[in-house]
Amino acid sequence: MPDIHTFTYQHQQIIYKKTGEGKPLVILHGWGSSKRVMMPVAENLAHLRTNYVPDLPGFGDSPDPHRAWSIDDYADAVQAFIESLEEEKVDVLVHSFGGRIILKLCARDFGKKYIDKVLITGGAGMKPRRSMKFYIKKYTAKILKAPFMILPGSLREKALGWLRSTSLWKSLGSSDYSKLSGVMRETFVKSVTEYLESTLPDIPHEVLLLWGRNDDATPVYQGERIEKGIENAALVIIEDAGHYAFLDKPKQFAKIAEAFFK
Repeated sequence: MPDIHTFTYQHQQIIYKKTGEGKPLVILHGWGSSKRVMMPVAENLAHLRTNYVPDLPGFGDSPDPHRAWSIDDYADAVQAFIESLEEEKVDVLVHSFGGRIILKLCARDFGKKYIDKVLITGGAGMKPRRSMKFYIKKYTAKILKAPFMILPGSLREKALGWLRSTSLWKSLGSSDYSKLSGVMRETFVKSVTEYLESTLPDIPHEVLLLWGRNDDATPVYQGERIEKGIENAALVIIEDAGHYAFLDKPKQFAKIAEAFFK
C-alpha cells in the first residue's frame, strides 16, 4: 500500500503518496485532476522507481493556495519538494498542467542540475490554435464587461460579480473556468494565459513526449511543437488514445515508460 505523507511549503500543505523502490520519480497530475488519477501509473512503475505522487495545491487533498498562484509559484513548490527528497537526481513524469510546471522547472539552473529524464504526456503550455468560435466568445465577453468598467470601484466589483453569475457569461467561458471560484479561478487564468515556447531551447534534458492520437485537450500538434523546440526530445504517439493516454492504453503506456526509465 502507498504511504501518505505531507510536505509543507511556505505554510502550504502538499499531500503526497509514496510507493515503489529505486531511483526517485516525481509524478505530477493535470488541471482538475489529482494523485488518485496518477497512482495507476505509479503502481506500474513501482518495480523500477520510488514514486512520489503529490496533489498540487488546490487539487485533491491539498488545500487551495492562500493567493492566486502562477506557473512559477507551482514550479517553486515542486522545486522545494524535490530538494526535500535530498536525492542526487530525480526523474519526472507529468501530465497536462504538470507539463507547464516541468517546462518552467527544467529551464532553470536547478532543473538542469537535479532533474534527469523527463516524460511528458498530453503536456500543456503551447499557444493553441484558436477557432473563430473562440474569438467570438472572447470579444462578446469584452463587450459585456465594458459598461461595468466605468463604475466606481466597489460598485464595479459588485456588478461584475453579478455578470459572472449569469448563464450567458458562464456560457462564454471554458468548462474548467466555469467550475472554479476564488483563488483557483485566478490561478487558472494566470496559467492558461502564459505560453512557454520560450523555455524550450533552454531545456537540455532527455525528454519523451508520449501523446494520445485523439487528444483534444492538448492536440498532437502541441507535442510536435515541444519536440521541435527541445533538442533532445522525441515524440511517440499512442493510437486510439486521448488526453489520458495512460488510462486509455495503460499496458502500452507502461511498457513505453518502463523502457524509457530503465
